[in-house]
Amino acid sequence: MQDNATEVTAAGIARLAGVGRAAVSNWRRRHADFPKPVGGTETSPSFALAEVEGWLRKQGKLAEVPLRERVWQQLAGHPEGPVTALVHAGCALLLIHERPTVWLDVSAGSDERLAAMLPGALDQVLAPRFGAAGHGRGVHSGRAAGASSVVNGPLPVNTGTAAHNEAGSPAPDAVNASLPVNTGPTAHTQLPAHSGGAVNTPPAVNTPSTVNSPPAAHGAPGTHGAPAPHAAPTTPSTPPLHTPTGPQLLPSAPLLRGAAELAAEMGARQTFEFLLGRHLDANPRQYTLTPAELAGLMADLAGPARTVLDPACGTGALLRAVDARPDQELYAQDSAPDLAALTALRLALGTRATVRGAVGDTLRADAHPQLRADAVLCHPPFNERNWGHDELAYDPRWEYGFPARTESELAWVQHALARLADGGTAVLLMPPAAASRRSGRRIRADLLRRGALRAVAALPVGAAPPYNIPLHVWVLRRPDRTPAAPEVLLADTGRFAGEARGGPDWQAVRDAVLDAWRTFERAGRLAERPGLARSVPVIELLDDDVDLAPARHLPPPAVADGAEALAVVRERLGATLRLTADLTPPPADPVPPARWPLTTVGELARGGALVLRTGGNGGHARVPVLTDHDVLAGTAPSGTLPESDEEAVLTEPGDVVVPVLGGGSVARVIDDATGGAALGRSLVLLRPDPTALDPWFLAGFLRGTANHRQASSYASTATRLDVRRLQLPRLPLDEQRRYGARFRALDEFERALRHASRLGEQLVRGMYDGLTDGTVAPD
Repeated sequence: MQDNATEVTAAGIARLAGVGRAAVSNWRRRHADFPKPVGGTETSPSFALAEVEGWLRKQGKLAEVPLRERVWQQLAGHPEGPVTALVHAGCALLLIHERPTVWLDVSAGSDERLAAMLPGALDQVLAPRFGAAGHGRGVHSGRAAGASSVVNGPLPVNTGTAAHNEAGSPAPDAVNASLPVNTGPTAHTQLPAHSGGAVNTPPAVNTPSTVNSPPAAHGAPGTHGAPAPHAAPTTPSTPPLHTPTGPQLLPSAPLLRGAAELAAEMGARQTFEFLLGRHLDANPRQYTLTPAELAGLMADLAGPARTVLDPACGTGALLRAVDARPDQELYAQDSAPDLAALTALRLALGTRATVRGAVGDTLRADAHPQLRADAVLCHPPFNERNWGHDELAYDPRWEYGFPARTESELAWVQHALARLADGGTAVLLMPPAAASRRSGRRIRADLLRRGALRAVAALPVGAAPPYNIPLHVWVLRRPDRTPAAPEVLLADTGRFAGEARGGPDWQAVRDAVLDAWRTFERAGRLAERPGLARSVPVIELLDDDVDLAPARHLPPPAVADGAEALAVVRERLGATLRLTADLTPPPADPVPPARWPLTTVGELARGGALVLRTGGNGGHARVPVLTDHDVLAGTAPSGTLPESDEEAVLTEPGDVVVPVLGGGSVARVIDDATGGAALGRSLVLLRPDPTALDPWFLAGFLRGTANHRQASSYASTATRLDVRRLQLPRLPLDEQRRYGARFRALDEFERALRHASRLGEQLVRGMYDGLTDGTVAPD
């Protein structure tokens, strides 16, 4: 067996065979010929994927593995780590997308031939796609990691190697040694960096002659990931992507063939999005993601643009949300090499724009110092103390004041303004503290005086990480002239916060913010929208605090007709209470305990009496998502899921949905109003065969407290329900319907109680507000 063979964990083996983890443990104990571990740890070993597949096939235990799962296992178990595997797969998918016939020729034959010929073929795609010198455009960069000096010019993407030339691929602008793919700190193995003397780089057209490279310092604030407090000195910016060599590609050959097969089914872009999404989901703590809905809102606030920059690009969500335009150029930089490489590939696969990416600490080593973009979009790292305060004191970007050490976000604001063309727009996601910290008041005051800060919009709690605080969106313009009587737009969308983990009402947030911004942009001012938005004269904000928190400057929500509105609520509450009284169950007559023959959900699923599905994928279409909180609270679908190339599970009337976390005895029958919603995370859907099972009978017996207790398992912090172990009696269909009718009546009673509770809370809250603001008299 090769030392660099793809490995798979016990959980991966379970998915391959379609069994649980316990079955894999049993196989290891009972079968002496089960493959031996080749890596991992004693408690979490890993096995050679090829050996495992062979053993499962020999034992007749290999399930029909979906192609997506097989490709994902190859990527997740790659010997060089999933990031390197993603980059290799992305390069191959870009070749398939751009030149499919070349891929067919390169992939014919052995893996060794594929690895030898692929670098030359990639050169023909990567160089023009990323605006390299052959097209008169270069990737702004410095030397690769480990170099001793800064390159005076752009480094082309098409780095030549001996293997390339042997394969017959021209490499006239090649570097004199092979350059590996830049893998980030999350990769399992850090590939060696290129070193040596000067690099042969031809002059590029319309590119800066040198890289802005202040003295290296600790820290890496250009990424959305958590910064390393004691990182090595930052090197100047480098290109995000180099052509991998043949030896580097050889271990990836099975993955690349599987990715190509998957691309034939779903397309190259969708395949890369699927693999990248699975990787991000599998490593949630390593990345701070910008939700797609928020990225779309920020791109719409910036407006149409031909040149767009994201100086802390992360996984590329903001640039991906930009509307396409002819001859568009997308500039991206991030200090994490893995993020920069993945973003470059993601943008190249998803747009026809020229992609100009770079790796490097943006504040210390700006890769695009001469750029004057139409728009800048940025989700910078928050609360970064080590952003370069000591070494950047005299940087020309600080037009509005030198940021304090605790004001890294204001450094990013000024960097964005410095990279804008006159009249260009920057949109940044900011922590709320940046609007009110005293250490930043002088910079905020100058931004206001000179007309650079145009709007601050407070988002609802839960809009983006960190989810426990209401983040702000700042809209800035590089002023071509100072307004005669400047005003700034302040908006607060906190009222659109969702319940629990459902997330905010993004459509309401978009409508409120965009309508207010576009009206303000046209007229230069906005009439008061109580509790939501208004334009404030700058002079009103220039006090000792220069506090820009929108909630502190907006009038309270409209209180006109407050007493009349409360009267309506009171009438609705009275009607609901009367309905609740009518629905109250009649007294129950005591009967002896029933002794039914029992079955389980798992047995019914195996017998075909019901279908069992789990949720969590968003799919392509944007549809409402039923969350576990919606099921527990009995409310309408309120959640969202990121767009996914995996098919979403859509509910149908008559389905029974059960939450698996939290320990509550709840099951919900889907009605016509909820049908069609996507099934969210931590939910299991049961679709009964109507000729064998009544859905209300099923849901009612699944809610039994004793039933849940025997089917639940307990971890240190959570209770998890094994739905397959839930029991229900074997009864004829007619008898099931008798029980189902009673369970349905109980459900109606429960809904009426919940509705009465919400109306009661609304009435109480309204009375308190009315009494305290003077709109309701105490007598």
